[in-house]
Amino acid sequence: MKRSAVRPSPLFLGLLAATAAGAALTLLEGDAAIITGTILFVLAGWAVTLCLHEFGHAAVAYKGGDFSVREKGYLTLDIRRYTDPVLSIVLPLVLLVMGGIPLPGGAVWINHHALRSKKIESLVSLAGPLSNLVIGVLLTLVVAVFSPPVALASAISYLALLQVLAFVLNILPVPGLDGWGAIEPFLPYEAQRFGAKARPWAPLVLFAVLIAFSQVSQLFFWASNAVFELIGGEPGYAYAGMSAFMFWRYL
Repeated sequence: MKRSAVRPSPLFLGLLAATAAGAALTLLEGDAAIITGTILFVLAGWAVTLCLHEFGHAAVAYKGGDFSVREKGYLTLDIRRYTDPVLSIVLPLVLLVMGGIPLPGGAVWINHHALRSKKIESLVSLAGPLSNLVIGVLLTLVVAVFSPPVALASAISYLALLQVLAFVLNILPVPGLDGWGAIEPFLPYEAQRFGAKARPWAPLVLFAVLIAFSQVSQLFFWASNAVFELIGGEPGYAYAGMSAFMFWRYL
């Protein structure tokens, strides 16, 4: 991919700056600063990783033959290119704040006819959740290697756990999620037709099941925690970060 095709937008750089500001706030004394810093770090950091998730899809598609992603602005890391204001920003952030479930919030429209093979189609879908996993690994490494102060380590670890949750969720073979997109090119025509029809509502059904059935949600979080620990995450830090992020639950 030509380097000139990738142009990080000022808005993306602003989100990075907000994430850094949140990290700095966690270093100040006092619960108010730690809580404010954690919330800013996690929300801005989640927006950054949403951009990277969707950029991953677009970058692989560009390499695979769909050059339209450049004209659509998907290679700029501008969150506005990937989102609908309500469905992609407001609703996911509300669910994240209320329940800690990282709803997939973005979307890139890929011209699948321009892609060179079914393998590339599959890789385009896998690129998003794999980017979440890689980010999760990098964040856990930051905590392990640099041993930041507890408040910052907790915020970083919670953001890392959210990346793992997003990876496990997105990799599920459910129409509308990336896991389905990864296998769809190799499925029979009838299965593809079913997936196309189910794509608008299947993720909503999945979330309803996760919310309504505690055993299903427990299995989901157990699998996510297992992956988190496998990549070296510290559950104690992550749950301390979650406590600061959702502080009202503990008042």
